[in-house]
Amino acid sequence: MAGLLEFCIARIAIALTAVFPSLSNGIAKLLDLLVPRLRRIALQNLTMAGFSNPQPIADGIFVSIARLLATFARLPRLTPQNISSLIRYDGLDNFTAALARGRGVLVATAHLGNWELSAFAHAWMTAPMHIVVRPIDNRRIDALVERYRGLSGNHIIEKKDAARGILKALKAGDAVGILIDQNTTLDQGVFIEFFGKKACAGTAFAKLAHHSGAAVVPGFALWSAEEQCYILRFYPEIPMSGDVAEDTQRVHSQLESVIRQYPDQWLWIHRRWKTRPPGEPSLLASRSPP
Repeated sequence: MAGLLEFCIARIAIALTAVFPSLSNGIAKLLDLLVPRLRRIALQNLTMAGFSNPQPIADGIFVSIARLLATFARLPRLTPQNISSLIRYDGLDNFTAALARGRGVLVATAHLGNWELSAFAHAWMTAPMHIVVRPIDNRRIDALVERYRGLSGNHIIEKKDAARGILKALKAGDAVGILIDQNTTLDQGVFIEFFGKKACAGTAFAKLAHHSGAAVVPGFALWSAEEQCYILRFYPEIPMSGDVAEDTQRVHSQLESVIRQYPDQWLWIHRRWKTRPPGEPSLLASRSPP
């Protein structure tokens, strides 16, 4: 019953936001108010990462979430003809040159900007791709979200059994988008330097690149306040050395540099530094920073 109620609330919120996009601002503010631990985690993360004035950035995170919600609600109304009103490319040649080699492309992306719109728009502006997702616990909501994600022709690969689907797509010369920025457990990752602190990052991405020979190209849909639209920016290909730890660090160093340019567009509300090296205490205090 609780799952059905969650689905109904989500469905109504999406339907209303599709008609009244500004409603997303209220939803994001409500999320901030009703789940205070999210802002607390964001402030702690930002302070730990060296940002001296974290409050405005934390405010921006919820504004960014509101933009994402408003855009997601509009996905069924978007078409190849009107998608350009929301997003444009920058650096597309970095992607197309890598794809032309025929070994496939691993798009290293993150919960930065509008990760839902990026692959959705790319499918119509260039060609469909494969996206790796973790199913939402509520199966009704998951089915709804998956249907929206596939409206422009993208192919969904579930994270729990992703390796086979990813390698098959890369062998066919296709592109696969993977979110790389979340905390992982030590048995699935290695420690890298991320904003001056050790962070446990998954090694599967680098291993897939080594095994397949696919190109690694970072790509993010970043909001431009000046243009009032998103820019789907593909960065230069990251060369792979064959060393898992070194290559994982390379990918995350690039991610960090982009986040530093757009700090209020990254999802700092995630406990990115939760996994610590053996014997090291948690980096997050129990109280909010002053």
